[in-house]
Amino acid sequence: MIDSSVVIAAERGLLDFDLILSARRAAEPLVLSAVTASELLYGVHRARTTAQRHHREALVEKVLGTLTVVAFDLMAARIHAQIGALLSARGINIGERDLMIAATAMSLGYRVATRDKSSFPRISGLVVEIW
Repeated sequence: MIDSSVVIAAERGLLDFDLILSARRAAEPLVLSAVTASELLYGVHRARTTAQRHHREALVEKVLGTLTVVAFDLMAARIHAQIGALLSARGINIGERDLMIAATAMSLGYRVATRDKSSFPRISGLVVEIW
């Protein structure tokens, strides 16, 4: 499951998203959480210039048109509640959207591909790949 930080890195020229897409394995397709889709679309609307907006929008629409977007469903909600409560009891604060993305990935048996080295790795049971 691709996190928004990977797409943002591609927008900034730090990753070649086309290369990532072409290298994906058939046995393990790349997917996107609906929460991540929302984050990316929010970024389009927050662009500071028209040129930046068009550039972001083209990339985001390419991502949305290429990857399967998976919903935050009841199973993900159950996992979200459990990991959220466990982290809270330990005094660990992670953003709700990241928890929702993690729970979605965990409910489907996916790893999370991210550039975020601080949030996702603190979630017990989540397999994380730092890209």
